[in-house]
Amino acid sequence: MLYVLPALVLYTLFLLIPLGQTVWLSFLDWDGLTVATWAGLDNYRELFTDPALRAPFVHALVLLLFYAALPVAIGLLLAAALSRFRVRGMTFFRTVLFLPQVLAMVVVGVAWRSILAPDGLLNDVLHAVGAGGLARSWLGDYTWALPAVGIVGTWVETGLCLVLFLAGAQRIPRELYEAARMDGAGAVREFFTVTLPGLRGEVAVALTLTIVAGLRNFDLIYITTSGGPGNATSVPAFEVYRRAFEVNEVGAAAAMGVGLTVMIFVLTVVVARLVEGRKS
Repeated sequence: MLYVLPALVLYTLFLLIPLGQTVWLSFLDWDGLTVATWAGLDNYRELFTDPALRAPFVHALVLLLFYAALPVAIGLLLAAALSRFRVRGMTFFRTVLFLPQVLAMVVVGVAWRSILAPDGLLNDVLHAVGAGGLARSWLGDYTWALPAVGIVGTWVETGLCLVLFLAGAQRIPRELYEAARMDGAGAVREFFTVTLPGLRGEVAVALTLTIVAGLRNFDLIYITTSGGPGNATSVPAFEVYRRAFEVNEVGAAAAMGVGLTVMIFVLTVVVARLVEGRKS
């Protein structure tokens, strides 16, 4: 017990107590300056009934397609291909793909904001190849702003998934691949019968990490779009900041923060149940 006591004290001071204070604030009507009044469940009721408060959660779920589903799918395909064929310069290839993970998200946001600007690199390339009709203000377009931010998330998270899967693929016995090939398995059957079952644990870790990264996304949104145009790219973490520090609706911000915490907890438990549960 004494060994875990320091960690337990820090965990209580920096996580459990702030979480308890946030839950308490979510039951108050407070602007951060004057005396707070009891609001009961009103803040949570608005969370379910106010479209402006529901929209950030919908946007977060859409972003999970780009932050979690696409990186895991691309990482699995690349890991399967790289484990089947010998590629020269594998270390360089792996380093380049993992590079976005070591960059500060502010740097990533500033770089991609420049690339996706109306006079940015992407539109210049489209004009150069004769597809100028597709050029647009990617981050200022109501339809394309959210997918554009999502593509940046895919670029960031794919390297992490690939490194996890490549490390896991090295643990898969080569005899399994040889046995599958002797049975006449092609690349697709080999992937579904050997590679994918062997990487089940890594898939669970990758999904958990990318889902959490997608749901707590704040800095990329703040740097690239500030939730705009309108609220087309607003996500829960950004909306918590905006309501707490710009609109002075601390109670509503706290309720949204609690909702985001519950959402992350539920999704990570579901992933663990679906992927790791079958393994056990």
